[in-house]
Amino acid sequence: MKNLKAYVDNKNSWNAIFGMAPMDINCDQDRHQIAQTLDCELSPENLHCDGEISQAAAMRKLRNLKRVCKELIELDPSVKIYEYYP
Repeated sequence: MKNLKAYVDNKNSWNAIFGMAPMDINCDQDRHQIAQTLDCELSPENLHCDGEISQAAAMRKLRNLKRVCKELIELDPSVKIYEYYP
């Protein structure tokens, strides 16, 4: 659960900068929002930052996002992450 918590904490710190409400993994609606965000980040163009990062950096990013996805699905099996392939 530590990867998921770290991911949400990071997103919440950015949300605070932009005046958005924080997300809470204990809230069903927020878990689905987190899943949508992960789905977006796992798309190839976002994963590779439109080709601006190295393949190794993209693979590190992918491994971390997959750990977060796994923990989120374990917490709430009803969430859908279409770009996640375990």
